[in-house]
Amino acid sequence: MSAEQHGRGAPDTAERDEEITVRDPVSAPDAEGRPRRTTRRFPLFTRDTARPEGGGRAAPGDAPAPARQWPILAVLLTVGLGLLLTALDLFRLGTLLIGVALLAGAVLRWLVPDVGMLAVRSRFTDIVTYGVLGLVIVLLALMVQPNPVLEIPFLQDMLHFTVDG
Repeated sequence: MSAEQHGRGAPDTAERDEEITVRDPVSAPDAEGRPRRTTRRFPLFTRDTARPEGGGRAAPGDAPAPARQWPILAVLLTVGLGLLLTALDLFRLGTLLIGVALLAGAVLRWLVPDVGMLAVRSRFTDIVTYGVLGLVIVLLALMVQPNPVLEIPFLQDMLHFTVDG
């Protein structure tokens, strides 16, 4: 007899080993009886959120925490170095480093199957977000005055139109 038929709440450990009741279509037990996600779709009222694709550990579970999260640490440390360089009056180099760090995050998200906390959304959304933001920051860093490395006349005309207009 299940725990619900006894009038109690959830079954205790011994009863759970004998009989497992799946209460929603989202979770189904695995071979050991633990709930396992069978689909990424959720019912109307969710009790949990889906882990992003590739959101598992980037190293084995017995490795120390920094080793398990090396992708996000690499991106964050590079961004931190870029911010430090920007604060030390090396604006172009610092912002370039920040943009390159985001582009590297996009490449890591694309190539590495499990990137830990670098995975925020779906793989596609993360790649597009990191890639577009990184590209925009790199382009703006190359266009910064004085002596821009990259000159895009369309953007200069648009800037003059908005300032003079």
